Amino acid sequence: MYSEYEVVIGLEVHVELKTKTKIFCGCSTEFGALPNSQVCPSCAGFPGMLPVLNEQAVEYAIKAGLALNCGIADYCKFDRKNYFYPDLPTAYQITQFDYPICLEGHLDIELDGKKKRIGITRAHLEEDAGKLIHQGSITTSPYSLVDLNRAGVPLLEIVSEPDMRSAAEARAYMEKLRSVLLFAGVSDCKMQEGSLRCDANISVRPIGTTTFGTRVEIKNLNSFRALERAIEYEAKRQVDAIEDGEEIVQETRTWDEEKQVTKSMRTKEEAEDYRYFPEPDLPPVRIARDLVEQIKNGLPELPEQAVARLVNDYELSEYDASVLTLTPEYLKFFDDSVKIFNDAKLVANWMMGDLNRLLNNANMEIGEGKILPADFTDLLFLIDKGEISGKMAKNVLEEMFNSGKNPKDIVKEKGLAQISDEDTLITIIEEIIVKNPKVVEDYKQGKDKAFGFFVGQVMKATKGQANPAVVNKLLKKSLE
Repeated sequence: MYSEYEVVIGLEVHVELKTKTKIFCGCSTEFGALPNSQVCPSCAGFPGMLPVLNEQAVEYAIKAGLALNCGIADYCKFDRKNYFYPDLPTAYQITQFDYPICLEGHLDIELDGKKKRIGITRAHLEEDAGKLIHQGSITTSPYSLVDLNRAGVPLLEIVSEPDMRSAAEARAYMEKLRSVLLFAGVSDCKMQEGSLRCDANISVRPIGTTTFGTRVEIKNLNSFRALERAIEYEAKRQVDAIEDGEEIVQETRTWDEEKQVTKSMRTKEEAEDYRYFPEPDLPPVRIARDLVEQIKNGLPELPEQAVARLVNDYELSEYDASVLTLTPEYLKFFDDSVKIFNDAKLVANWMMGDLNRLLNNANMEIGEGKILPADFTDLLFLIDKGEISGKMAKNVLEEMFNSGKNPKDIVKEKGLAQISDEDTLITIIEEIIVKNPKVVEDYKQGKDKAFGFFVGQVMKATKGQANPAVVNKLLKKSLE
């Protein structure tokens, strides 16, 4: 049944720009301050207070738009979007309606080896709302508190075309978008702190038809996993409803992470419901072409350029290069490591394998960890010189991750140095051969398992510290 339908997805992504102050006042945007400690009469919505536009927010919006292949408007303006939310003190949001700052961009994603272009309709500036903190429960008189520290933080809302056809494509788009914004340097994109969040517009239709179905919006998805699972659930819910003869209602829903379902919040508003009108306290903004060119010329290396460089300079696969360019910090760690240890493939393998596993388990970014490129490459040199085995190196890396110690110190403290001395190993090997004459006979009769038995015994006798290559060489010589 589900295979007879296709899902149509468009995303509205809200990005907090990393200005030091809010978009229309001088209050700090720093995350984690005491509730309502970064609030003034302006962002608290006091009558008579006038907004003053933050120039840095405009420049960041231009920078993001250029990184997303958008056209930058010569003229844009701000509007009032009227609706009541308890965490929006003015009961309207200052945003951009009919004249946004960025228009008609695109982002290229790759999934299962296939590339696809996702259109970007627009990107516009607006102010963020505050945050509600819910207390109590149904049985203990529930109530909500409001924290206005976030009210007025500059947002860039990036609206895609409905070009995605699976939850996996939507996730790939969000991951690529996050990477571009990080490299552009306009936001920290910390989803756990709410500086990158997403609303997903979802509809389904029979395969082969071109008319869009009734769309449903899922609000405030703040992780890649939540985005993917919410879309998968909602698409199936809509198909089930259609097959049961029900009509899909245009509405706003929320994602219940605990129950893994979407829940109805309210019927979806249309543009006319918001009663947009030009913001009377802010003049229109005219953007000089010289400023746009200056920002364009100052753009840093973006993910696609970095991927091409890694493929061309180090002959890495596109997949490896795309993983290494997920964040600027991750790429810098790779670049700094390769400058010290000139084997890009080995550096990439250890970064994407065991180091990535440790970071994911700890829910950390690479810049938050204790391992530095100098120590990381010291570990690779130990492996390369045969001083420790690959298996030992995994344990050493984990100790480095937890303690921040240099691998040489860890190897010395724990007595993990690999035994490569042939005189030491030959003594151990000959003792094992003498004790196992039957296995020697098995080896002479061509039984491969016999050789593996001897290798295992040597590793057991040396507590895993024997150099495998030297052991293999000496065993063959002794057995022959």
